[in-house]
Amino acid sequence: MNNKIKYFILIIHLLVFSALNLISQTKIQIETTHGAIKLALFDETPKHRDNFVKLIKQGYYDSLLFHRCIQNFMIQGGDPDSKYAPKNILLGEGGPDYTIPAEFNSALFHKKGALAAARDGDLDNRSQASSGSQFYIVQGRIFTDSLLKTNQAKRITKMKLFNEIINRPENKNYLAKYDSFAKSKNNDSMKVVYDYFTKKVDEEFEKTTLYAFTDEQIKAYTTIGGSPHLDQSYTVFGQVYEGIEVIDKIAAEKTDANNRPINEVRILKISIIQ
Repeated sequence: MNNKIKYFILIIHLLVFSALNLISQTKIQIETTHGAIKLALFDETPKHRDNFVKLIKQGYYDSLLFHRCIQNFMIQGGDPDSKYAPKNILLGEGGPDYTIPAEFNSALFHKKGALAAARDGDLDNRSQASSGSQFYIVQGRIFTDSLLKTNQAKRITKMKLFNEIINRPENKNYLAKYDSFAKSKNNDSMKVVYDYFTKKVDEEFEKTTLYAFTDEQIKAYTTIGGSPHLDQSYTVFGQVYEGIEVIDKIAAEKTDANNRPINEVRILKISIIQ
C-alpha cells in the first residue's frame, strides 16, 4: 500500500470518527459553486452555533462570496458586502452591527475542516470577540512533530502574550492613544503603539512558558493538518464531516493581491439539514 493510499484512508478514518462523535450536533450544508460541504456545529459553542443558525434561517449567506482564500491556510466568507461587489474590490469589513463573545475551548482546535469565526485584530478587539457573520474553514497544512512543538508553539504563545499585555491595567493610556489615533485614521501613530506592544512581547517571551499541544492536537496536525497558530485566539465552532475536497478546490483558486479569487467562488445556499 503506497503512502498516498495510506494517507487517504487515514483522513477517511479521522473524518468518520469525527462524524460519529458529532451525531447529536446541528448539521448544515454549504452549497458552493465548487460543490457541497457538510458541517456539524458544536454544542460547546452555543452563542456561535445559535447565531450561525439564525443567519442561515434568514438566508443571510445565500449568494455571498468566499472573498478571501489562501492555499494551505483557509477560505473565508460571510461578508454581506460581497454579494454584489465588483471585481478587484477589497472585502472583509462587512457584517451585522454586533459581535459574538469568544467561546474558546481547548478541545476545539484548528485542524483541517474546522469552522471558525473571523474577527478584528486584538488592538481593535481586546476581548477577541467574533464577527457577527464572517467565518472561515481551515485547509491548513501538515506539520512535523518538531515544527509543531517549536515554531507553532512559539506563534501561539506570542499571540496569547500580546493579548495579555494589551489588557493589563497599566497599559490603558496606550490603548486610549491607539483609539484616538484609530478614530482620526492616523495609521503611522497606530503603528507606533502596535510596535510598542510587539516589543513588550519580545521582551517577555523568553520567560514565558511555551504553549503545549495536547496529544489529540498533535495527532491531527501531524496527519490531516490544520492551522495551529490560531488556536485559543479565534473561536472554533464547527467541523466539516463531508466535502473536505471542496475546500481544497476553493483554496487552490488563483487570487488577486487581496487574496480574493479572480474567478468568483460563491456560496449558493446554506441549509440546516439536521
